[in-house]
Amino acid sequence: MPNINVTPFLWFNDNAEEAVNLYMSLFPNSKLVSIAKYPDTFPSPSMAGKVLTAVFELNGREFRAMDAGPHAEFTDAISLQVDVDTQEEVDHLWNGLTANGGAESRCGWCKDKFGVSWQIIPRMLPKLIGDSDREKSARAMAAMMTMGKIDIAKIQAAYDGQ
Repeated sequence: MPNINVTPFLWFNDNAEEAVNLYMSLFPNSKLVSIAKYPDTFPSPSMAGKVLTAVFELNGREFRAMDAGPHAEFTDAISLQVDVDTQEEVDHLWNGLTANGGAESRCGWCKDKFGVSWQIIPRMLPKLIGDSDREKSARAMAAMMTMGKIDIAKIQAAYDGQ
């Protein structure tokens, strides 16, 4: 099956363009590929000028979005996981996604103001909590379970027994 792509497609009520702009402002190497807007009368005058489809890239990965009205809502059943290397990256993304009405959750999970769930996960975290040394991994897991935004230094210190 050559040339098959799987692309996340995000359904917004009426603020897809605002969401796309926020996401592109937070992630490096991001761009708007294309945007098409509803015409004046289809499907209704209230949708005129809203996003029919937007194609955008976040750090080179393609996403799509649309405004489709309030018929569906985002849930925690699906999230976008972002793997990062540094605390600075964790802080930048976490703060940007939770600003202006977003919400913090636990263990690296948060929601943006549009209701999209995100996981901001340092690449070292799965290695530490999955370590074959069960005592070290348990300490790292216990530290993570107390956090909203992940604190890399605290998890590393717990893993190291400090």
